[in-house]
Formats: sequence, C-alpha cells, structure tokens
Amino acid sequence: MSGVGALVVAAGRGSRLGGDLPKQYLPLGPWPMLRFSLARLAAHPRVRVVRAVIHPDDRDLFAQAAEGLDLAEPVAGGATRQESVRMGLESLADGDLDAVLVHDGARPFLDAALIDRVLDRLAEADGAIPAVPVSDTLKRVDAAHHIRETVPRSGLWRAQTPQGFRLAALRRAHAQAAGGPELTDDAQVAEAAGLTVDVVQGAETNVKITTPEDRARAQRWLQDRAETRVGTGFDVHAFADAPGPVRLCGVDVPHDHGLAGYSDADVGLHVVVDAVLGALAAGDIGQHFPPSDPQWRDADSAVFVERVRELVAARGAAIVNVDVTLICERPKLGAFREAMAARVAELLGIERGRVSVKATTTERLGFTGRREGIAGQCAASLRVSPCALLTGNGDDNAA
Repeated sequence: MSGVGALVVAAGRGSRLGGDLPKQYLPLGPWPMLRFSLARLAAHPRVRVVRAVIHPDDRDLFAQAAEGLDLAEPVAGGATRQESVRMGLESLADGDLDAVLVHDGARPFLDAALIDRVLDRLAEADGAIPAVPVSDTLKRVDAAHHIRETVPRSGLWRAQTPQGFRLAALRRAHAQAAGGPELTDDAQVAEAAGLTVDVVQGAETNVKITTPEDRARAQRWLQDRAETRVGTGFDVHAFADAPGPVRLCGVDVPHDHGLAGYSDADVGLHVVVDAVLGALAAGDIGQHFPPSDPQWRDADSAVFVERVRELVAARGAAIVNVDVTLICERPKLGAFREAMAARVAELLGIERGRVSVKATTTERLGFTGRREGIAGQCAASLRVSPCALLTGNGDDNAA
C-alpha cells in the first residue's frame, strides 16, 4: 500500500458500560480508552494519516484524549456506526491514500503485528479483517432461554477491527449501502457490494470493551503487563566564587561557596531528573532543558522535576523509588538529609518512604576531596505500563 489512512470510529454513546462519559473517554489505566488505539495507529510506520469520527458534543473530550498525538482533525459522525464510517471515508479525500483501516475506538489493545497482517493481505484481496476462530460450542436460544439447536462452529470466526480495504472500493460500497438496512461492520458492507474480503489471524487481546466486566478485565491486563525499569543519573558542579548557600535536593545548605551552573546548580535534583528520564528511555536533562535556552538561566531545578513528573504520568508510568547519593567533603549534609528526602518526595508526588538521600565523601581523593565541587548520583525505578510503548521515542521536549 502506497498510502494508508486510518479511521477510528468513536461517535457512539456506549451506554452499556455506564458512567457519566461515553465509554471511549472513560479512563483505562492512565489514559482515556480511546487514546490507546489512536496512539497505536499514529505510531505505525505504514499509516500516513489517522482521523477519528466523533460525536459533535465530544470535541473537548477528544482533545484531551488525543493531546500530543499527530492526528488529522476529527470529523463528526452520524446517527449510526455505518453512517459515521461513510462520513469518515468521505473526509479522506487525499489522493495519496489508496487504502483505509477502520477501527473501533473501544478496542484499545490492537498491536502493530495485527495491523501489518491486515495491510499485507490487501495485496491479494479488496478487503481484509482480523478474526479469531470460534472455539466454544454455540447454542441458538429462544426468548424464553430454551436451547433450540446447536450451531456447528466449523468455519465460524469472530470478527475484529481494524478492518482494511481499498479506499475507493469501500467508499463506493458505503455509498451503495446508504439508506438500506443497517449492516454490522464494514466487511458486511463490502460483501454486499460484491468485494472480496479475506480473514487474517486476529488476537485474543484485541477485545472490544462493552460492559463493566470487560473494562475490569482490561484494567487487570494492563496491571499484569506493567514492567519495572531502572534508570541512573550522574552530575557534577564546581563551587563558584560567589558565596553560598548550596542548594541540594531543593534544600538550601549553608556554605562558604555556592555552586556554579546555568540553572541553580542543584546536583541532587539534576541526578533525579536524569535517572527518571533514563528509566523512561526519554533522553537526558540537557535535551529537555538545554542551557542554550535562556528560560533556564538561574531556574529553580524544582521546575525540572515537576516537568519530568508530568512526563512520567503521560507515559502511563509510576515512580517506585529514587535513591540519591551526594558526594562531597564539605558542607556536611547529615543534618539536612531528611529535609532533602521530603522535598524530593514532594516534587515527585510520591511517599516519603520511597526516597533515599545519602551523603558520602571520597576520602579526600579527587576534585571532591579537594573541595572543588560536589557530585551526585541517583538510581530510579519506575513501574511502566504497556502504554509507555505507544508514546514517544525519547525526543519529547518537556520544556
């Protein structure tokens, strides 16, 4: 496919799930449910444009769910799913697009391999959908809940999305189906128009969330697949000619000399920032807060920590603990360690018991032993949701 567009259908109300919001905007882990599929499709290298079809009343909710993602402007949907897809297809007028993926906003856990299987199959068919074979015995039941027959399951598959089609062909198929009986998915629309639609292997994890039980299972799935990551940070600042105090981990410590640096030279907070960014694989402090940027001159390093804390939350992660070591002969830091740990915990938004601040010397060896400056190092561990895999590549700029 030379050009692939993706439509994410999210114009429904989702009443069966309950709650004050349409289901696609309810939180799932750290994000609104809709963001998962938007982020995965936007990150896929073969998808050129991603557009959501939304309810006209949901523009503010959509803006929050899609913040920071590279998406086309959403379009308003219609009274039915079929009408919403047709309106979305009409909006994809870019002549560079020759294929389209249509995905349900309530299926958050699609993956890149599944997208590839659908797109690869379009080389041989007008359309392709992911599906999984039916493994349970099927019963046809009447209104009184009496079994009337057992339905043979041979050859039966459960259809999923994203469903892929030649864009022009699906647009024509939807135009032909408009005004007729409501069809349940785009494959049925294509079948009615005489198009060839093939099946590729779907994924059991590619579930559609419809009920509160579905959402609870999805929450557990995210929790079970979270992983622990560790990052480290190291920094050095020389003493300046100017008088103290020295600021370390957000606490002013009396000393004859301050520290030299473009910001406030807080070695303790700088290593915390680098350790957390390392655990996220999101670059380093110099990338996010470059000294070439005048806004960071003499800046309070607490701002750096707060910005990185926001990045952690945006990545669907949580800080487990940080362990800071400050290395110097002078000043003596023992009396300030508790205040430092409390301040770091406050800035990171975690419990005090998850922060350790230690101080040591180099036994008068090296530049710290000669009292020329202070060094710091930090290890940080984060609990990272699978959501983190859908965002960024280390180039985020927290500034």
